[in-house]
Amino acid sequence: MEPVYGAVKNLLKPFVARGLRWRVEGVHMIPPHGPGILASNHSAYLDPLGMAYLTDLRHRKVRFLAKRELFEKRFLGWVFRHMHQIPVDRGTGDAVRALDAAVQALHDGELVAIFPEATISLDLDPMPGKTGTARLAQLSGIPVTPIGMWGSHRILFKHRKPNWRLGVAQVACIGSPVHVGPDEDVYEATDRIMEAICAQVRRARELYPQQPKPGEDDWWVRPPESAVLRSTKKAPDPVEPAEPAEPAGSRAEVAEGVAEDVAP
Repeated sequence: MEPVYGAVKNLLKPFVARGLRWRVEGVHMIPPHGPGILASNHSAYLDPLGMAYLTDLRHRKVRFLAKRELFEKRFLGWVFRHMHQIPVDRGTGDAVRALDAAVQALHDGELVAIFPEATISLDLDPMPGKTGTARLAQLSGIPVTPIGMWGSHRILFKHRKPNWRLGVAQVACIGSPVHVGPDEDVYEATDRIMEAICAQVRRARELYPQQPKPGEDDWWVRPPESAVLRSTKKAPDPVEPAEPAEPAGSRAEVAEGVAEDVAP
């Protein structure tokens, strides 16, 4: 194992593996070897650690696509670079470099992880997906493994005071791979991927073992049935473009889509 990746794993694993009360369903769906694209809902800052824990159960490393700004932080950037995570320059033409790196990682037999919602959902239910995950799957020919995670938002959530403690339940459910056809509409494919993720989130909530204690703030509770697809399909453009658009599936288009799928 790469030295920095191994050191970070050994440092964080005691908290992630034993500090949380895990229940995992469908871990066999994560490829035991060879390339794979993992796509999960995003409801907590700790979600990347959760996904890394799941891949470690399969004795595998994972490469995350992460925004360039994280790589520019002095210590964190050094760690990310030496763990061979993939930086994305959002909103710039340089996003194509992230696409090349992601495709190369897949060609090298790596697992690549993306959060298709591109940010933490403030209402905790899955948001519409961005198209980058479907585009990457289409370009690479690698199916997408959908993951639903639930629980760690109780510890570290956006705009809430951290509540560090041991014993919080964390449930992760992994579903069957979603294949994206070479000529499939990327918006329809994105909806299929997000529907598969929603199904896993519903299942994770059904399995979640903890309920609010008497007098406890129940802000973190959501019923399984509220994890439903919010379509990402675009309404047709009423005005014909003045210039011919790039053909569907072009590297520039795919890079733009992938750049959308990066959590803050």
